[in-house]
Amino acid sequence: MHLKLALLTACTALASAAHADTFAADVWVDNWFSMSVDGVQVAEDSVPITTERSFNAESFTFEAERPFVIGLTMKDFKENDTGLEYIGTRRQQMGDGGAIAQIHDADGGLVAVTDSEWQCLVIHKAPLDPACADESDPVAGEGACAFEITEEPEGWDTADFDASGWTAATEHSAREVSPKEGYDQIDWDPSAKLIWGPDLKTDNTILCRLTVE
Repeated sequence: MHLKLALLTACTALASAAHADTFAADVWVDNWFSMSVDGVQVAEDSVPITTERSFNAESFTFEAERPFVIGLTMKDFKENDTGLEYIGTRRQQMGDGGAIAQIHDADGGLVAVTDSEWQCLVIHKAPLDPACADESDPVAGEGACAFEITEEPEGWDTADFDASGWTAATEHSAREVSPKEGYDQIDWDPSAKLIWGPDLKTDNTILCRLTVE
């Protein structure tokens, strides 16, 4: 009985693996990202989020069985919860984000691109008042440097999660985002759009998801 059960389990696992396809992804994010498929991380930006200027594209492959959910965690660089960068220097300012991604199947067919079909949730927003960038001693949570943090929902990048309350990703033009190093190394499909939250400057950490049928 135990042997039959073990054989059945092994056959089921093999059958499941046999239906998994290989996909190739290209991702560019200002400044950092991690990507998951059905709740399991498949890639992470090779340059840490602690790096002030990080402009690079990542290309990688992963295996998945359709339908599957892509989850992108995207962060713009910030020194602290003020949302500012270059604090205490003449360059003190609010940062700005932006992201683009495309996924192809093993035959080169386009499977998914970033656009307004993605559902997103901003979980770190700062500063709430742009005047924070002009303060000589900006302190997170005080005055113009107030911020908003939303806890990352459990299982947000899985099929069972209800994202009906999330908003559509905002598409931004290349002129607005000014994508830098790494972006031009990828041959982006014309349908792939630069996305982020509604505000490129105040939206610092964003969760975005898409179901690929």
